[in-house]
Amino acid sequence: MTRHRALQDTCPAGSATAAALALATTILDGQISLEMALDRTAAHFLGLQRVTVVAVALTTSPPEDESGWTKLGGRAWLREWVAEDSGVSIVPPPGAGPEAALSMPWLSRFARGDIVALVDRDLLPEEARLDREELTRLQVSSLVASTLTPGGEMLGSLSIGSGEVGPWSPGLIEDLRLLTSAIASRLDLARSQRALAAAIASGAESRLAYQQLFASVGHELRTPLAAIVGYTEMLIQEAAEQPSEPVATALLNDGPIILRACDQLVSVMDNLLGTGRTVTSGDARQEVVVAEALADVVHWHRTPATDAQVDLVVVVDPATTVWAHPSGVRQVLTNLVTNAIVHQQAPGTVHLSADRFLGESGQDMVRIVVRDVGPGLSPDQLVRAFEPFVRFAAPGTKGSGLGLPLSRTLAERDGGTVRGESTPGAGSIFWVELPASAPMSA
Repeated sequence: MTRHRALQDTCPAGSATAAALALATTILDGQISLEMALDRTAAHFLGLQRVTVVAVALTTSPPEDESGWTKLGGRAWLREWVAEDSGVSIVPPPGAGPEAALSMPWLSRFARGDIVALVDRDLLPEEARLDREELTRLQVSSLVASTLTPGGEMLGSLSIGSGEVGPWSPGLIEDLRLLTSAIASRLDLARSQRALAAAIASGAESRLAYQQLFASVGHELRTPLAAIVGYTEMLIQEAAEQPSEPVATALLNDGPIILRACDQLVSVMDNLLGTGRTVTSGDARQEVVVAEALADVVHWHRTPATDAQVDLVVVVDPATTVWAHPSGVRQVLTNLVTNAIVHQQAPGTVHLSADRFLGESGQDMVRIVVRDVGPGLSPDQLVRAFEPFVRFAAPGTKGSGLGLPLSRTLAERDGGTVRGESTPGAGSIFWVELPASAPMSA
């Protein structure tokens, strides 16, 4: 992606400082807790010139000690460290929902694959108006941010902000690169340890067996996949330096095919493991506020939707609730919204709504609807879309063909279902039906 003049080149240049290297070693050796690792990392950057705020966001797992953290919706936690008398604060006010969190859709596109360094918010282009408004509100003039992505899965982010403008020092950028890698490794380890503790504590043999199966599959597949992707990318890069060689020509032609096949396998595996974790999680059925669940899902889809030139419009009564597993509801909505964004014709709008109705058995139900204006499906294609691994997407569109069948399985676990209607050339409507948590008013 081409760098804009508001962004600084963050390609590796030089090495990290000795202090950062020593801290990274301490973090990786497990000599300190993860909370202390974050505290020391924040103190390290706050001790550098012009840094006024350091913020960490966790997007998949809660911190071990939630004191000092702000919970956003049901799937994110945010904490900040601020220099004295700076007047800067990134954390939303108490009780705010996920929509109050920073979204920065334009900058997020750059941060997902590498460190992003903004030198001056006033240099942001017009399409980054929302980013500029958010930074102005927070009194942040420049920032550096990096995602925490061990093994390619985003677990959160670490951001450094300043009230001053100008390029960031290469040393600071390299320190951020090193310390985010160390913290990401510890987060991954902590997440694995929590999963293991939950499995050991589980009293049901079947549930324990499922957890062990998913953990084993994830490890045994991710490790060789990471090696295949890494070596293939390295070979493609070397081939590009000597394109006239016969072997290089073959690698440049076939290497991308290998990488696309790996992406497809990772997508299938993530769908299976994600659903498996949801099914075997310890949460019980409870009252779920539909508007809050949709707010979570829409927030985390804001960047891919912006990239696809798709607006997400939600019209839901805040009083509408369902009786279901919270993680399952969010997983189903994530699958439906992802499909709608992928298939929506750009520029366009995906509409999300919810209505109550009386089910065939006389039970009060809620129907959560996701509507797109994409290419649509024929009646035969719509039926087959709920079969595993069946896809009707355009060439090059990522996906596993498991989202709809797995979503139906999760909904049926809570006494609901997933259905759809589609018209070729006019778009599709998919919805999840779930039991209402309270009877309809007379």
